[in-house]
Amino acid sequence: MLQSFLRLCLISIFAFFATNCAPKKNHNTKPVNPVIDTVHQFKQNELGNDASKGRDKFPFLKDSDAENRWVDSVYRKMDFSEKLGQLFMVSAYSNKDSVHFNAIDRLIRDYKIGGLIFFQGGPVRQAKLTNRYQSKSKIPLFIAIDAEWGVSMRLDSTYRFPWNMTLGAIKDKSLVERVGAQMGKESKRLGVNFNFAPVLDINTNPKNPIIGFRSFGEDKYNVTNSAVALMKGVQGQGVFSTGKHFPGHGDTETDSHYALPLVNFSKERLEQVELYPYRKMFDEGLVSVMVAHLNVPSLESRESYPSSISYNVVTDLLQKEMGFNGLVFTDALNMKAAANYRKPGEIDLEAFLAGNDMLLCPENVPTAIEKLCVAYQDTLISEDRLAYSVKKILKFKYKAGLNNRRPVNTTNLYSDINPSENTALQYQLFENAVTVLKSKDAILPIRHLENTRIAYVKIGDDSNAAFLSTLKKYTDVTEVSDTNIDSLNVKLKNFDLVIAGFHKSDKAWKSHAFSQAEIEFVQQLAKQNKVILDVFTKPYSLSAIPDFSDVEGLIVSYQNADIAQEVSAEVIFGAVDAKGKLPVTINDEFKVNFGLTTEKLNRLGFTAPENVGMNPSVLSKIDAVAQAAIDQKMTPGAQILVARKGKVIYQKSFGYYTYDNLRKVQNADIYDLASLTKILATLPNVMLAYDKGKVNLNTKLGTMLPIFEKTDKKDIGFKELLSHFAGFEAWIPFYKSTLDSNKVPLEKYYRKIPEGEFTSQVADSLYIEKNYNETIMKAIADSKLSGKRVYKYSDFTFLILKEYLEKINHKSLDVIAYENFYKILGANNTLFNPLQKVNKTDIPPTEIDNYFRHQLLQGYVHDMAAAMEGGVAGHAGLFSNAMDVAKIMQMYLQKGNYGGHAFFSEKTFNDFNTCYFCGEGNRRALGFDKQQLPGTQGPTCGCVSASSFGHTGFTGTYAWADPETEIVYIFLSNRTYPDSMAPNALSKGNVRENIQKIIQEAIVK
Repeated sequence: MLQSFLRLCLISIFAFFATNCAPKKNHNTKPVNPVIDTVHQFKQNELGNDASKGRDKFPFLKDSDAENRWVDSVYRKMDFSEKLGQLFMVSAYSNKDSVHFNAIDRLIRDYKIGGLIFFQGGPVRQAKLTNRYQSKSKIPLFIAIDAEWGVSMRLDSTYRFPWNMTLGAIKDKSLVERVGAQMGKESKRLGVNFNFAPVLDINTNPKNPIIGFRSFGEDKYNVTNSAVALMKGVQGQGVFSTGKHFPGHGDTETDSHYALPLVNFSKERLEQVELYPYRKMFDEGLVSVMVAHLNVPSLESRESYPSSISYNVVTDLLQKEMGFNGLVFTDALNMKAAANYRKPGEIDLEAFLAGNDMLLCPENVPTAIEKLCVAYQDTLISEDRLAYSVKKILKFKYKAGLNNRRPVNTTNLYSDINPSENTALQYQLFENAVTVLKSKDAILPIRHLENTRIAYVKIGDDSNAAFLSTLKKYTDVTEVSDTNIDSLNVKLKNFDLVIAGFHKSDKAWKSHAFSQAEIEFVQQLAKQNKVILDVFTKPYSLSAIPDFSDVEGLIVSYQNADIAQEVSAEVIFGAVDAKGKLPVTINDEFKVNFGLTTEKLNRLGFTAPENVGMNPSVLSKIDAVAQAAIDQKMTPGAQILVARKGKVIYQKSFGYYTYDNLRKVQNADIYDLASLTKILATLPNVMLAYDKGKVNLNTKLGTMLPIFEKTDKKDIGFKELLSHFAGFEAWIPFYKSTLDSNKVPLEKYYRKIPEGEFTSQVADSLYIEKNYNETIMKAIADSKLSGKRVYKYSDFTFLILKEYLEKINHKSLDVIAYENFYKILGANNTLFNPLQKVNKTDIPPTEIDNYFRHQLLQGYVHDMAAAMEGGVAGHAGLFSNAMDVAKIMQMYLQKGNYGGHAFFSEKTFNDFNTCYFCGEGNRRALGFDKQQLPGTQGPTCGCVSASSFGHTGFTGTYAWADPETEIVYIFLSNRTYPDSMAPNALSKGNVRENIQKIIQEAIVK
């Protein structure tokens, strides 16, 4: 019955068209439609022609004879119903069911609609529906989307660009143009012709409930420049931009989705403020305008008459006075501001009579067409008026390439619209947007990490993970929480600085405001502590806070996105300098366009590979190499980090602590670094001594340590010592002489608990005499020299240097390294004897020792000699993670400078990074390993520069830096687990070197 009824209705409508919409007209000039109270005679020569000149800046928008011929040809073949149908752009969804899809099919088939605007759904689903709908339409459909911050505004599985207000904080508008270009690319790839953006509203009213963050701000020049940039980017990709919401929705307090907003300003004020962006945009080639549903008494005298259906606004002002001749869209006609004023069909008719070309989101297309048909019969709509809009629509369909429409190819669609360069751009956007409003006594960036105990306090109800984890990459940051502010302040007494992050949902329509309780919380927190407040919401949220006098530092990060959180942490520690300016006024102290610049310190930051000239696709090949090493049991797990030009671009952890696959490796976990200790703990302190003149290149070993004064080693030179050119043995298994015949530690040398002189811990329940290092040094002093001038790698060098450093500093090496370097660098996860600070569960085990200590080694140094020195030796004993190791290597790369602190001079670094004996077949510099010499094997891929330097470690570690490419590469693993005596498959498989080769191949420029 229902189907029969629908067929009957459809036949009736067609009959109506046939009998009432024929070319014959009622020439009675008096309106017969009761909803029309004014009739305007259409005169095309009075409409705008000036705006077309700007569109010449976009080659695809230029007029041509071929275009005119196509338009005329199509128009001549169209019947009356097809012409009327072109005026309608209908709402479509890809997340609905077949009932909706079939309804759209019917509108295309039966009413010949001109276009679709897609709302919620997914990219592949939308592309398939676009192909379906286009195939059913005789005249190609316009496909549009309302995508102000990219198609993610409507579609899942797509990339979300920052809100316009965030972009408004950026002074470099070329970045905004790049956003537009990426938005244009994703739209084009989806078969979309129109993006209903940018928003041109100047948000001068902080209470605006619907524009707000969708605006570029309150300054008309900034809004205009931002909008022009975005439009150039979009239209540069062959996709049309639509400026909205004409004549200006920025200073309203009503959401037009629900009621009709009032814009109660004089025309002079509108000209000076609201209309300013439109005139500039027209000059730059804007294709289309969306007219809002607003009550503007100065432009329309009829009371509460929506601007979208006002001839005075749409035709007289926009097209005649302002000269715009592009496509004119209504705002959605199903919005209450319009729908409450007229019934479906009536509102559509009035909108067309007002001068709009396309009627967006009509509530009832059949009823609207019926009304337009009657109006045509009654001469309210002339043939010229209809032709003007229809031919304009056809012209832009030609410009969009719809005359040669091709189906959307869904192959690789997801990857095509989510390119890695989006992330690269996102970093740059937030680096330029984050705005520092207050920095009392230059508290930002934080400089002296060694003297600052930092706490982090979360405010708000959304995620803070990226912010906190990034803060912790710079130094020790302790999260402190308590719902009671008094109790919290007690907990914070032991801290010098509190970083408070305000985290609210990054979803567009969620509340971003401080609650009254949160305002009082912030004020009490700031009264009792030195506070940096970082707000990850729109700047208006700060307006509710009455006083910022107690806040030391104030940052607006605009959004709670992960990259915003990362970049904001970088600003706090100086890896990025603050550049952003407020797009809106917060209060009398923080006005529009205000923003402090901060100093950039040379600390490691974070970005995407493209931003430092690296190919992410090539770099991603590291994953497979690392996973293959784990699968082949070369190592249970690993940390890998790559940095270039001072930015970490790759940081991943792979595998597990052991082959049991119980505990996954995390970036913060710390590994036994083995011989990396040489260049990360001992060598920098030797360089510091050299820099201070305590040693020089000609210093002899006998003058450095008395134990060598009367030995055959007294004349070993400093250069020979550090270049492994002294003739030492490779090593001595000192531990073997302390074991019985069953390889069990002898009671003569060890105790199970600390007692008497036996206080130096070797492992769990195993202690050695605290001065056993003297026995080791005597053995070295008594050892035989080869007597040959040949390169031979030896641990003795750094065992000796540790003794030297402790002698001149009167402190143990672990203390020396921490005080001179680690605490200043913020390398607080770099330490000897880590179990004094770190949980064993955060340290991957190194091996199951069945030859000396007879236990699982987890948190105790693997190297036997280092263990016998109480875990603190010059050649081994250090534990760390990839991030901290990268800081030290970056300090070297910056020739002794990091975080604005000069550790030693550039000359000192250059002296130590020189190969003094390369001519004699020794590749080593002073302490550093170097690339292998031609025709020999060595530690690198053979594809790094001669100036590069680094070291390897027995446990499967690697640290390398290259001054020419500015690359730091770190590889940490516990390849010695479970058996360090097993063949070194990681080395034989060249895993570390192969990854280094991939890194080199990833360099683009």
